[in-house]
Amino acid sequence: MRLGYHSITWGGVTGAAAGVTSVKDLVYRVPGDMDRALREISAAGYRGVEMFDGNVREFAEVRDDRPGSLHRLLDETGLSLVGVYTGGNFVYPEILPDELHRVRRAAEDAARFGAAQLVVGGGAPRAQGIADGDHDRLARALDTVAGIAAEHGLSACYHPHLGTIGQSPEQIEAVFSRSSIGFCPDTAHLAAGGGDPAALIRRHADRIRHVHLKDLGADGATFLPLGRGELDLDGVLAAVAESGYDDWLIVELDFYDGDPAEAARLSRAWLDGALDRAGLTVSTS
Repeated sequence: MRLGYHSITWGGVTGAAAGVTSVKDLVYRVPGDMDRALREISAAGYRGVEMFDGNVREFAEVRDDRPGSLHRLLDETGLSLVGVYTGGNFVYPEILPDELHRVRRAAEDAARFGAAQLVVGGGAPRAQGIADGDHDRLARALDTVAGIAAEHGLSACYHPHLGTIGQSPEQIEAVFSRSSIGFCPDTAHLAAGGGDPAALIRRHADRIRHVHLKDLGADGATFLPLGRGELDLDGVLAAVAESGYDDWLIVELDFYDGDPAEAARLSRAWLDGALDRAGLTVSTS
């Protein structure tokens, strides 16, 4: 296993205001200092980082021979860019071409900076509820996304997320029964959506391409550093090991009421013991 961390903890997630009037320009973005985030992720003992499409796009607009370029920052911190997270509504045919334009741009940026994974969330819940055919539309779009990723030498995986039509175990089944895209299980989102993360990992073991780890509070809504919540994360790691997956484990903590570097260190310390208990080894490269 290799251990990475998502830059989201350094400010949470926002979007781009331009996306209100231009779907093709809507991105996810962390408003915090990404230079600081990557340096603190490295100092906490991680070897990889996942970032949002909007932050990577900002780096893509900086020449590599200038201070602040992502290639230089990755070299200085010893981190690999593991994945880039993007997404879309994926159920509205009229705007789908513009959403796929955005996905393609994210794939181009991910490939430029050496990432292997295009992590994709989405599937819009309509104001009137899920319409007939929405899971079909989502699945077709995800298969197209997987094709775009492959064109750029990337693997694409779907991240079931709260607030989408891929939230509950039944909805996840509806997506995966219609699409061949890979799976990025997120422990806390799966649990908060009513599922058993370990059982879902076992159910879709052959699809796993990427893993997001975070803990969940007793209220079922608060995301926490690993080992600070109620999830059976030892059971999750056992299920991951059984699946045969042996690549990046990404800690992705959306928010921490304190120093984000502290949160990264807390999760890293928990992983040291948990991986040993699961009989998993950590690559130092």
